[in-house]
Amino acid sequence: MKKKRESRIRRLAAAGLAGLAVFTAAACTDRKDPGMNLVASQENSERVVNLFSPMEKIMPDAENAARTAADLTVIMAEEKLGVSVAYKTYTAEDYQDKTYDEVVLDRARNDMDDIYLMNPDVIRALGEEGKLMDLTELSCAQNLRDVVKMANVVDGKLVAIPQEVVAYGLFINKDMFDRYDIELPQTPEEFLECCRIFKENGIETPVGANRWWLETFVLAQAYADLYNGGNTEAEIAALNSGESKYSDYMRPGFEFLQEMIDCGYVNAEKAYVSEAFEGEGEGEDFLAQKTPIVMAFWGAANTETAYGKTDFEMMVIGFPSDRGQMPVIPMTGFGVGINAEHAEDAMNALDVILSDEALQVYTETNRVISPSKNVEVDCVPALKPLNDRIRENVYVLATNASMKLEQWGNTCLIVRELLNGATVDECMAEFDRLQEETLEK
Repeated sequence: MKKKRESRIRRLAAAGLAGLAVFTAAACTDRKDPGMNLVASQENSERVVNLFSPMEKIMPDAENAARTAADLTVIMAEEKLGVSVAYKTYTAEDYQDKTYDEVVLDRARNDMDDIYLMNPDVIRALGEEGKLMDLTELSCAQNLRDVVKMANVVDGKLVAIPQEVVAYGLFINKDMFDRYDIELPQTPEEFLECCRIFKENGIETPVGANRWWLETFVLAQAYADLYNGGNTEAEIAALNSGESKYSDYMRPGFEFLQEMIDCGYVNAEKAYVSEAFEGEGEGEDFLAQKTPIVMAFWGAANTETAYGKTDFEMMVIGFPSDRGQMPVIPMTGFGVGINAEHAEDAMNALDVILSDEALQVYTETNRVISPSKNVEVDCVPALKPLNDRIRENVYVLATNASMKLEQWGNTCLIVRELLNGATVDECMAEFDRLQEETLEK
């Protein structure tokens, strides 16, 4: 059961973090050999750096802006250092047992590549095992936002750095709010009042949800004080030691979700089986103006295939919390294997790929939040409310490698248990059980 649960968490983490376009191929088939479904390119150069990621490079007909942006930064490293970056990718064929996360763990533990693009639970696991280089002394590391450092430090070492900071928020149909003279909510109580008014005015389901992202409501409420109250390190240390309980942090958010379900503000049965953005799900209802509120990641506001082109005024705000609207930020990152065959070239290449110069190109191409505090790009007007909070350093981390209990995947799974009929007390007991497991390791 434990192995099955860990596999499910990895699938959920990969799917939930698919807000990063480069993670759209994260879930993979069950194969005995982690190399069987790999695709490699550029392997004949005299000086090669092997990069393992889920990014598709060999499908010229596939439109992938994130892949293009990443390519531009890699080209900069190749030209500056005189190396070739050999992509090794793992392509999704279906969504069964083998995931990208499982494959990257296998490959990193067996020192098969130089650079890896990793989800947060993998960053934590490989960091704890001592399988990743300390990136602290790289030039690019000196320019990182505090949120990036906090999320990717394991045992005092900076083991991963992302190309972008992915932020989740509430996507709001501002026209519908104005139609019923509703103010944008700041707190959980104000959010519930908004839903009540919509429901009374004939909106069947005020909040559109899928099976991946409802944990954003929970995480915003659970950790608003932890990350914004000035005592972050001490609170995390207390959780890691068992002095504090994750369930005490999580309970208000789960009670909030239960109230939304009980009041019919969220359709739990539909959410339990709905995929993000897909047909007859929350995305279609939001675009058709049947539901005024959905949750999604920053990039969805830029992408016409998601919510980048609507027939109404859209705004993206933070999730309700006692500290007001709260962005929720998960984190992925690049790392270098501790026994990388081409370690020096790999470290130098990563330093170029993640330099301010390269990140400016990447950020302008994708219109995203840069991990560098020196790189800013104007966002689309809809994202301004969310961006303003992040610029004020107000946010909650949905993933944090310094927390012994993985957050994103575990919380998602337990929220799904709530959607499937579990009580709040049963959900809290599951958090307690998982925390006890981490303390025993």
